[in-house]
Amino acid sequence: MGEWLLVLAGGAVGAPARYLIGEAARKHLPSAFHWGTFLANSAASLLLGFLVEAGTGGALGSTGQALLSVGFCGALSTWSTFSNELLSMASARRVAGAAGYLLATVALGLGLSFAGAAVARTLW
Repeated sequence: MGEWLLVLAGGAVGAPARYLIGEAARKHLPSAFHWGTFLANSAASLLLGFLVEAGTGGALGSTGQALLSVGFCGALSTWSTFSNELLSMASARRVAGAAGYLLATVALGLGLSFAGAAVARTLW
């Protein structure tokens, strides 16, 4: 039961963080590109890569993983919004934009996950 509460606590911080990133992106980066989702997913990928690698070495333990990896990063990242945005772009016949958004998000997300893991390996 304790880990469930940690996931809840992490999510309670991660979800508002995602919202604030989206609002800041709308205000400072107005464009047809979905910067808020892109930036939140990118940040979550980097942090999750770091946390999973750090956790592998035992630095976080199961409580830290529940709070930060599952809770915070799970709420910060958003596959559903990303998928909905892609569908919306494709439906509006913005196929090239949708393809670019898909490729950029997946490529950068994977790259940032590997980068986060590399930083954790260096530190631990």
